[in-house]
Amino acid sequence: MTYPIADLHCDLLSFLAAVPGADAFSKDQIACAFPWLQEGGVRMQVMAIYTNVDHSSMKMAGKQAKIFYDLLRKEEKTVRKFDADFLKNPASDERIGIIASVENAAGFGHEKATWSEIYKQFDAMLTTVGQLAYISLTHHTENRFGGGNYIEGVGLKEDGKRLLDYMAGKKIPIDLSHTSDLLAEGILNHIDLHHLPIPVIASHSNFRAIWDHKRNLSDEFAKEIVQRGGIIGVNFLREFLDRDVPERLFEHLLHGFDLSEDAICFGADFFYTKNFPDKSRHPIYFPLAENAGKYPSILDSLSQHLPESQLKKLSHENVFNFYQKLWT
Repeated sequence: MTYPIADLHCDLLSFLAAVPGADAFSKDQIACAFPWLQEGGVRMQVMAIYTNVDHSSMKMAGKQAKIFYDLLRKEEKTVRKFDADFLKNPASDERIGIIASVENAAGFGHEKATWSEIYKQFDAMLTTVGQLAYISLTHHTENRFGGGNYIEGVGLKEDGKRLLDYMAGKKIPIDLSHTSDLLAEGILNHIDLHHLPIPVIASHSNFRAIWDHKRNLSDEFAKEIVQRGGIIGVNFLREFLDRDVPERLFEHLLHGFDLSEDAICFGADFFYTKNFPDKSRHPIYFPLAENAGKYPSILDSLSQHLPESQLKKLSHENVFNFYQKLWT
């Protein structure tokens, strides 16, 4: 049996913005090219607006927001907007529902940007893309908002608190996938202290209980996400699964079900790998999860462990239900 797929993270936008000759329809260039998404039955795809922490971050974020806007208009035979109307009848057509997210809030403001510039950039990007699936304050490194995965001892900064305050009430989740543990703790504490209506998710994270890596979630934070009604998208990168054992992917997914059958979903994290500098990380993906066409075979393998009702939750229902509640 085939299932529609919802996936919480890919980097098609930064690929199209930064790589000369980038083609969203070329299966040879990127593992989340539209033909791969179609082959895998993907019906909903989050497209991250990713930027580095540098002086060009706001310009690059704006460029990717415009690319997203143009995809919806120029490729309307392939994609449509993932929004409340989509969720009213997801099976109404076969196009892929797409929605943007922000991976690294440096896209809203570089280190020297004023707050009036940050607010203007935030509002302009929201106007351009229509809605955001989530916002990550950081990527791996540190920025003016907080500390990323690979930064020790840096939590939520004052600018991070101010951005959370601005997000509150806009029905945009905060993403813990790229936070240091101190930043994740600071985000949760700030939300609770000020009673901010901000949902909490992990868009593309695995579990430290299965593979001990800073990039993965501790069960403590995973349980916090579950208790707050959030969702956790499992990441397909070899580095965060297990460098040597491909089947560890299934262990991460099944561990997610042990935590909650209503929270676990996919966050594959397919990106342009040809210029990835760390050669020890190659291959970036195991063959069993090397492109978006692999979802049917992944679910087929899991069918030995999970009933159809749980396969449906994993494939798309948990994501659709989360956004249905958020936007209603």
